[in-house]
Amino acid sequence: MVVLNIAKLNEFDEAVRSTNLVVVHFYADWADQCGPMNDVLEELAKQTELKSVKFAKCVAEDLPEVSLKYQISAVPTFLLLREGALLDRVNGANAAELTQKINQQISKGSYEKSSVQPAKDDLKSRLSKLIKAAPIMLFMKGNAKEPRCGFSRTIVELLKNYNVDYQTFDILSDEEVRQSLKEFSNWPTYPQLYVNGELIGGLDIVKEMHENGELKNLLPEKGQNLDDRLKALTNKAPCMIFMKGNPDVPRCGFSRKLMEIMKETQLPFETFDILMDEEVRQGLKTFSNWPTYPQVYVKGELIGGLDIINELKANGELLDTLKGTL
Repeated sequence: MVVLNIAKLNEFDEAVRSTNLVVVHFYADWADQCGPMNDVLEELAKQTELKSVKFAKCVAEDLPEVSLKYQISAVPTFLLLREGALLDRVNGANAAELTQKINQQISKGSYEKSSVQPAKDDLKSRLSKLIKAAPIMLFMKGNAKEPRCGFSRTIVELLKNYNVDYQTFDILSDEEVRQSLKEFSNWPTYPQLYVNGELIGGLDIVKEMHENGELKNLLPEKGQNLDDRLKALTNKAPCMIFMKGNPDVPRCGFSRKLMEIMKETQLPFETFDILMDEEVRQGLKTFSNWPTYPQVYVKGELIGGLDIINELKANGELLDTLKGTL
């Protein structure tokens, strides 16, 4: 059997809906251990006794929504799924453990959702981060270019009346978010509009505010006080890191390596996921005259990226720099 190469979210969703066991390898080209584990996957796919198993692989950084949902914090990682339910996982390059767990699932013949599903506290944290991912967040069916229901289409058309940037989240792409956000915000329907992390309401509320003139004053205009916002963000914590992903789920190799170094220091720090806010992602490059990510700030001043942090570590100056004592 051929190992399926997954590159898009809809391809992942379609693959894991199978009633057969599905094994997905989350890998990265820059990780040395992933190449040999891809070879292991190819060999397993050739075994006659595993002909009922569907094998697939995907670049973890190309599917950030999936990596976040299943807490893929390092590569290689293998997920064992059936009908979208997570049965088990293997963290790291352990071919023997992977083979053993595959055989265990085959022998069971039926399944139960594993206790390795994200905990409720983790889910609440994820929802909180999502609604604060941009100053204006719209949870809808589809996206701004391709709304997939009449209500979502109407609210997108309504927002065109305002000079605002906003981000959308397609709740059809993530059933966990779709169901949990209703309870989290105590709002049973979609679309849902949030401004600065606070729920405004659905289409009926937004239409009413539009008609009586309240919505204009509520929505931050495009580009309004961006420098002030960036200054506030870089000063949000004594040590502030702008990265791809978050400490639990870095979404690029440079961010992952930086998190490993930061954890070694045992110093407190906060992070901002630049993948969740295009305005910050692009604006901060100009604001700090630094074109790449991650970026590390101490007391609002840019220290640099991973290369600078590595250099400071090698020189023995990292701890004092991060503490702001140098």
